[in-house]
Amino acid sequence: MLDREQITQLLHEVRLGKKEAETRLIQAVYPHLRRMARRCLGAERPGHSMQATALVHEAYLQLVGQREKEWQNRAHFYAVASQLMRRILVDHARQRKVAKRDGGIRVDLTEALAISEDRLDDVLAVDEALTRLESWDPRGCRVVELRFFSGLTEDEAAEVLGVSARTIKRDWNMARAWLRGELEAKRVESV
Repeated sequence: MLDREQITQLLHEVRLGKKEAETRLIQAVYPHLRRMARRCLGAERPGHSMQATALVHEAYLQLVGQREKEWQNRAHFYAVASQLMRRILVDHARQRKVAKRDGGIRVDLTEALAISEDRLDDVLAVDEALTRLESWDPRGCRVVELRFFSGLTEDEAAEVLGVSARTIKRDWNMARAWLRGELEAKRVESV
């Protein structure tokens, strides 16, 4: 298991185009990316063991494809990974809803994610709520992405955002309470 500084060094080497660094990087970050993916996906549909794997692979391909990206450190890498995973899941939910409405079938790289049909609205509702939160509290939105989607600790999130862990804790508590209220209001609206 590589430490934070070693992963940061590998990210720098990958940016320079060193192929052997890419192999070592995926081995080092894959377990954490997989935990992030499982967290994003929540409960998996039975019989689809590759769900988290498909999300990790899609996100990782996009991450290492960003050669111009100057990774500050390991936490920054995971923060961007959480944003990508969120976007991939939301895009997938939108595509599934369109296919459901149109009656057509569309297959893409994220088809293996297999978000259950009854959870599509939940994924979109969370994304809409986060977008509203971002409009008036961008840092609060980032804290949710870092803590919920990435699974970063308060200290790691603080490092990424350049604030204290106490500020992260306060933002996290406020954002969760606000999101809970927004999602509850959305459920009441739809009933």
